[in-house]
Amino acid sequence: MSHALLLDGVSKSYAGHAAVKHLSLTVPTGTIYGILGPNGAGKSTTLRMVMNIIIRDAGTIQLLGADPERDPRVLSRVGYLPEERGLYKKMSVIDVITFFAELKGVARATAVREGERWLERMGLADWRNAKVETLSKGMQQKVQFIATIVHGPELLILDEPHSGLDPVNQEVLRDTILDARKEGRTVIFSTHNMEQAEQMCEHVCIIAGGEKVLDGNLRDIRRAHRTNHYALAFDEASDAANRFMATWPGFERADRIQDAWEVELKPDADPRALVTAANQLDVALSRFEHVQPSLHEIFVQRVGDAARPRRRPEVAHA
Repeated sequence: MSHALLLDGVSKSYAGHAAVKHLSLTVPTGTIYGILGPNGAGKSTTLRMVMNIIIRDAGTIQLLGADPERDPRVLSRVGYLPEERGLYKKMSVIDVITFFAELKGVARATAVREGERWLERMGLADWRNAKVETLSKGMQQKVQFIATIVHGPELLILDEPHSGLDPVNQEVLRDTILDARKEGRTVIFSTHNMEQAEQMCEHVCIIAGGEKVLDGNLRDIRRAHRTNHYALAFDEASDAANRFMATWPGFERADRIQDAWEVELKPDADPRALVTAANQLDVALSRFEHVQPSLHEIFVQRVGDAARPRRRPEVAHA
């Protein structure tokens, strides 16, 4: 199967408010795919439709080759971490993990064994028999993640998985998601944090106001948005270098930022000519970098006003 998930023209409205509008996307098998956008963009609604928690108004969904609305059995092959976390806080850690695994059809003995393996992997083995309510919020979130993956799903769908985690636990979760991809799983996660997505995703879909703004391979997206922005630095201060940076004719602009320079080349300027000329100065060129736009910068450029959440219309009451 070339894709783990396919959406074609999927829409959902609430009381006249279009939460998702004609959304189409394809998630390649074995990749980490980010569904990105600001709060209120329609990310969670999209994932809930994929999981058949809410019914789509229009469009087609193929999840691991099946329509989850017509064949909900496919959902047993998926691990879903919802935006609103939910654990039974009076249960012990191992019991709650075992319970969720059994709901997915895993035999109890296997569920306990796999749960204990994951607790060890996530640094929670000593809390095996503790009640969930005694754990910190970050520890509870790791337990929720274990409950999501303990049955060995082919596909992980994680809605804002880093929310509420401290930096250390964010790194733990990040490494675990990357390991899942290495194990051959497909991972889909939603986030409004562009930096996290840039670190992890191979493919992204940006949505705002319920509509797709941009999607594709992240490397190709960055290449399509590249600019003539470069960064230069010299080994040491030099009057000759300062004069060069102030007068070289190929600069659209040149700004000094502490000990380095940020420049924008004119459209017809050749960066190789810049390097050649800089290397003829009396001080060594220590840095020359083509500065690629960040995913955050691309998002702001492409989304603009559409990124601002719109208030849902009030429902009239008789």
